[in-house]
Order: sequence, then C-alpha cells, then structure tokens
Amino acid sequence: MGASAAVEYEEITTEENAAEENKEIRKLHEFAESRVKYQAEQIDLPEGKTVYRFVKRSMDILCSTLALIVLLIPMVLIAVIIALDSPGNPIFSQVRLGKDQKPFTLYKFRSMRLDAEADGAQWASNDDPRVTRVGAFLRKTRIDELPQLVNILKGDMSIVGPRPERPEFYDVFDTYISGFRQRMLVRPGLTGYAQVVGGYSLMPEEKIVYDLEYIKKQSLLFDIRLILYTVIVVFRGDKSREAIDRIDHCQIVGEAKK
Repeated sequence: MGASAAVEYEEITTEENAAEENKEIRKLHEFAESRVKYQAEQIDLPEGKTVYRFVKRSMDILCSTLALIVLLIPMVLIAVIIALDSPGNPIFSQVRLGKDQKPFTLYKFRSMRLDAEADGAQWASNDDPRVTRVGAFLRKTRIDELPQLVNILKGDMSIVGPRPERPEFYDVFDTYISGFRQRMLVRPGLTGYAQVVGGYSLMPEEKIVYDLEYIKKQSLLFDIRLILYTVIVVFRGDKSREAIDRIDHCQIVGEAKK
C-alpha cells in the first residue's frame, strides 16, 4: 500500500470510528432521555477534615506502595494469563475524571475483548457479553482493579471514594441527574460505598445517593468499614452485598429520622 493510500485508509478508518462513537453516544443520550429526571442532594465538603485528609493520603501512599511490592509477581503472572487467554495488551487504560473534574489515565487488567468498545463507549453491566473467560473471574474478585494501585500512588485516586467515570458518561448523566458531578468533590476510589453495596447493578441515580452519603460522612472509621465490606464482598459474593445494603439502609434511614 502506497503512502497516499495508507493516509487515505487511515482517514476513512478514523471517520468510521468517529461515526460509530457518535452512534453509541446517541444511544447513551437516548438512555438518559428515557430516565426520570433526578435532583441529587446539594452538598458541600465537610469542614475541619484537614487531619483526616492528611492521614488518608498518607495511608494511600503507604498501602499502595506496600501492595505493589507484595503483589508485583502475582500481577505479572495475571498479565501473562490474560495475554494467553485473549489477544491484546493485558493492561487496559482509559481516561476518567478525578477530583475537581481533572482527567487522568486509569489502569486496569483487561477483562473484556480487545474490540469491546469498537462501537464506542458502553456502560458496563452484570453478565456483560464482552467479558472474556479470565475477565469474568477478575471482575468477580475485583482483581482487575489492582493496577489502580499505581493511580493511588500517583495521587489520581484514593483507596476509598466514588468510583471514577468517563467524561462521556458524565456528559450523558448530566442531562437527567442534576448534581451528578458532585462525586468529584473528592478523589475517586479503588472501592467505594456504591461499589460495595451495588457494584455494576446500580443505576447512576442510585449510585449518586451512596456517593454523596460517603462524601458527607467520610472518616477513617467509615473508610475502614468500607475496606472490610469490600473484602467480604470479594470472598462471599453478591449475597453479602445484600446483607450490607440492608444494614446500611437501616442506618441511613435511622440517622435521617434523628
């Protein structure tokens, strides 16, 4: 193929990809239009949390560093297994929005086919057909999130916080959820309140309730509790998630009545 032909082919391919991307974005907007408009609670960052934020960031650095050292060899083995299971780079990178809407590159072990988003951005779900055989296990055990220890060490993320979303999804959810971007008042997390309670099954308007609840009540004790909940969910699965949801729902309702 000549140089001019190659350039022409690349231009055509780029146009086709852009067309498919726009098609999927339109689908996301159609999804948003089908949802009932939702007004999220308007909140501010709690005052007097300087010590908490310092300790939390210190723990993020310490824990992510130690975890990367201990898990380095297992993570290399996981990357090899992913590469043998399906073609493509075992590490998946994607732009997400972090604290104060700052974009950053998030890292994960690839759990989907290489062409998972050939048709553009798509919302992940339970039993997603794009997931590979190894990927299903990685997602169930949350092992696919381990490379985000690098994001935590860099300061893009924290161990606990609202899960980071893609810019495209924020643009779509903004159309029917007023206040959805308040999730970015704090650093996104490797695990979070909404992630522990509902995982991939929560709709955006449900997720924002738990995310804002976490931001309002964030504390070291709450963070430790969510980390413990995460461990329970990883080892015991969705049934433990239902029990956690019932416990925390009763606590939220009870505190709201005080």
